Amino acid sequence: MLIGLIKEKVAIALKDLYGEDFDPKEFPVSPTKPEFTGNYTIVLFSLIKSLKTSPDKLGKELGEKLIQNNTQFFSEYNIIKGFLNLTIHSEYFISLLNTHFDDKFFGKTPMTSKRIMVEYSSPNTNKPLHLGHLRNNFLGWSISEILKANGYNVVKSCIVNDRGIHICKSMIAWMRFSNGATPESTGMKGDHFVGDFYVKFNDAYKAEVEELVGKGMEKGMAEKEAPIMKETQQMLLDWEKGDEKVLELWRRMNQWVYAGFDVTYKRIGSDFAKTYYESETYLLGKDTVEFGLSKNVFYKKDDGSVWIDLTADGLDEKLVLRKDGTSVYITQDIGLAQKKYDDFNIDQSIYVVGDEQNYHMKVLKLICKKIGLPYADGIHHLSYGMVELPTGKMKSREGTVVDADDLIDEMISIAKEHTLNLGKVNDFNPDELDELYDTIGIGALKFFLLRVDPKKKMIFNPEESIDFHGFTGPFIQYTHARIKSILRKNEIDKAELSMKTSFMPIEKELLILLEQYKHILQQAAQEMDPSCIGTYLFQLAQTFNSFYAAHSISNAESDEKKQLRLKISSLTSIVLSSGMQLLGIKVPEKM
Repeated sequence: MLIGLIKEKVAIALKDLYGEDFDPKEFPVSPTKPEFTGNYTIVLFSLIKSLKTSPDKLGKELGEKLIQNNTQFFSEYNIIKGFLNLTIHSEYFISLLNTHFDDKFFGKTPMTSKRIMVEYSSPNTNKPLHLGHLRNNFLGWSISEILKANGYNVVKSCIVNDRGIHICKSMIAWMRFSNGATPESTGMKGDHFVGDFYVKFNDAYKAEVEELVGKGMEKGMAEKEAPIMKETQQMLLDWEKGDEKVLELWRRMNQWVYAGFDVTYKRIGSDFAKTYYESETYLLGKDTVEFGLSKNVFYKKDDGSVWIDLTADGLDEKLVLRKDGTSVYITQDIGLAQKKYDDFNIDQSIYVVGDEQNYHMKVLKLICKKIGLPYADGIHHLSYGMVELPTGKMKSREGTVVDADDLIDEMISIAKEHTLNLGKVNDFNPDELDELYDTIGIGALKFFLLRVDPKKKMIFNPEESIDFHGFTGPFIQYTHARIKSILRKNEIDKAELSMKTSFMPIEKELLILLEQYKHILQQAAQEMDPSCIGTYLFQLAQTFNSFYAAHSISNAESDEKKQLRLKISSLTSIVLSSGMQLLGIKVPEKM
């Protein structure tokens, strides 16, 4: 990787010049801005104080030393206001092309022994997946693949929230209002079917509360006394006692939902090596609490409840066991964290969870560290912002959430409309067209949700996401298809390019971008941010289109130039395809 190599060479040159050892990480190296001459720029300011010299003097001495030490690597340098701009010999990029122009694994790192679990999706079995779940799934899946590309052994996992009062709400509503209907009898997808009854529960609950208030009851009391809510609370108690009739209905309705989830997961490409169910894990963690009590990490109040005091850490006191001995969510999460470690011996556990759980995740890691659990330092919360629509926030219980399936259907429909308007698909058969619309629609959805820094909240606009000329998935897909068309019409000579082959400026700019792919993959893994790849791919596609507009490939001025441009095109198509795959996006061979 060129940036790392430059840093190493700079450290050696500084040692030669000043007799001091420098950590290559101490000085930043970045691509030179287009308005300046050079390929890579070293920021000198961090070195000036320790070396007690001026920027110009340091830049001149360092630039000359770098060229003296590396005559086959650096060709020239210039200094501009504390920045040393270096030009890399063309031979480096010729060698890069000769070695990697058809390398399908370009930029990726061989597998290491480090094992990481990525937990994502975390659906509830009382409703279908929605737009917020899509961002969660796309982030979790993409981060998993990015980590794999960086050599890590990744285990994808999911925790399904399949028990609790919210699940019982759908069950009670089905018992009251379904007249025995099923997904099969209604022709509905199972998760949508159950989700409708969750909305029906809320409507009935509101009506009952209003009726009680109308009879003179205070609203807070009415919310507690509403018959449908009391039935639901009793059902939860019956479930916890193991009432077989309740369990039978619970299993039946959950299976309807799981069947629906599986269809959606298949459509969006999500997969899991391990699925945990809250109904099987909610009792975990009590042994760990007992261990923490013996170590005086927790303390017991007079009523028998168990707590931890985190005020010295800037947090608060946290309940970990109720006075009746039942667990709370943090207890279950501690137990599940231990189970993950026991099941897979993981070095790191990444939780893809919305930013409304920032505090909870901070408490979880801190408690695990205080107990001295071996997996504590490896807990990482990949926090992400919520997705909103131009119309505002979504609410499941009010039925205002955008279902994932409905949104996917809309995206495919928009993709079809835009594609037909371009009028370039006359040679596609009906099956190929359906696959193309699916590829473009779902690709646009994924790219739009992944191109934004995960930490930021975002507004999703379906029409904006499918623009064949903007910062979108379809623009990159179209560029890839264009390159594949060029490569189908022209044969690449396997013979190596001459080291004396010259470059036009845009050709070298494109090669510099291609060379940075491995660095971008490392950055995306370190920052756990797929948007690094999305932004890079967009820039690469833009640069290729500028290159293609400026220089002919099929009718190049010489065969040498034609082969150079074909090999640049080949490597560009590989990187576009590879990068989009890490975002979970297919790239078509033709569009």
